[in-house]
Amino acid sequence: MMFRGKEKIAIGMAQPLALPGSFRHGGESIGTITEKLLEEVAVYDRYGYDGVILQNFNDIPVLEASSIEAVAYMTHLAGAIRREFPDQILGVLMIWDGCASLAVAEAAGADFVRVEHAYVGAEVTSAGILQGQCAQITRLKRKLGSKMPVYADVYEPHAVQICPKPVEDAAFDAVCQCFADGLFLCGRNARESLEMVARTRPKVGNAPIILGGGSTGDNVYELLQQFDGVCVGAWIKDGDLLNPVNPDRARRYMEQVERARA
Repeated sequence: MMFRGKEKIAIGMAQPLALPGSFRHGGESIGTITEKLLEEVAVYDRYGYDGVILQNFNDIPVLEASSIEAVAYMTHLAGAIRREFPDQILGVLMIWDGCASLAVAEAAGADFVRVEHAYVGAEVTSAGILQGQCAQITRLKRKLGSKMPVYADVYEPHAVQICPKPVEDAAFDAVCQCFADGLFLCGRNARESLEMVARTRPKVGNAPIILGGGSTGDNVYELLQQFDGVCVGAWIKDGDLLNPVNPDRARRYMEQVERARA
């Protein structure tokens, strides 16, 4: 089952300026950061995207455990999006802290959490070794009495797995043994992503599978024949997540999403 009953969803990555306390913070106030973020979300809303994933991507590099200030600022930003765009699907992705993502999502009334590094297994990233957080996240859900859907990335391409299993086996672990509600999958290109979802689908039952990245206006129609949804960031920002959303690309992308839905 997809969020709010929607299928073949299209979600944009909403990435605020670097937050106060992070290395790349440029001195902007949280008011300015909030204003610019809401302007970006408004573009997604204008062109018919189903929602956004709020991700503090510009805070990198970070360790697996989020800082206290990042959690506070992301809760503020998530709440602002929820109030301004109540009909939009809202996901939360704190880099790279799934428990912090869950806490922010619960506090702000978001729709789901995305855990990118790492829900199961262990990975080597630019910030070092990140270990699976499934046990901590599920325990926190029980502690909070939370029904928040948790979507887990499996084999995110910007990391190297330690003792990797076949992707379909890792997906089985995430959903069937560690109780993720759905998955994000992403290969190094569209063809690899399609191969991954074909191998994974039979192992995870009815769990939704969303494409984690790599979609463009040229390939999203094909990808949505196999994936339950897509999220997009770099392509509609002219290849650089620091750029604003390009309205022409945003429109072209959604035209192909609507074609796939039809």
